[in-house]
Amino acid sequence: MNILVLSDTHGELDRALEMYERISTSICKIDRIIHCGDFIKDAHEIEKQTGTPVSCVPGNCDGCNREVFEIIDTPAGKILITHGHASGVNSSLLILKYLVSYHGCAAVCFGYTHVPVNEVSSGIRFINPGSLTNPRGGSKRSCALIIAKDDKLATTIIEY
Repeated sequence: MNILVLSDTHGELDRALEMYERISTSICKIDRIIHCGDFIKDAHEIEKQTGTPVSCVPGNCDGCNREVFEIIDTPAGKILITHGHASGVNSSLLILKYLVSYHGCAAVCFGYTHVPVNEVSSGIRFINPGSLTNPRGGSKRSCALIIAKDDKLATTIIEY
């Protein structure tokens, strides 16, 4: 299962759709898209334009002031999807770690900071695709690709 991970598109879909097309034609067919919030309406439009199923959650700019999450199943285990704004991801990933552990997930995809993250801590994969529209912290415009196959989760950050 090949999953494109996006976040913080903030109404600018051109780069997201371009990255979808670029990855689909040069790397692999995309089976699912994860959108980690800001804006949730973008996720629905991306699904409409690509025909690829999208799993999405609202972010702080979607008028959501609490942590909302969704869990999806993959061949490599469950992935928790959240925006991260109510979990304090700009200073610590500890709350996400507890959430992921509680729900028995192998990984978590989150956004909010606009800074890409691809790391493993305590056996949990933390993935923040960054932002294709407004990167922060000296990062470049980016998204992430997850390849979930044979109980293994391979992830990479792809710069625009």
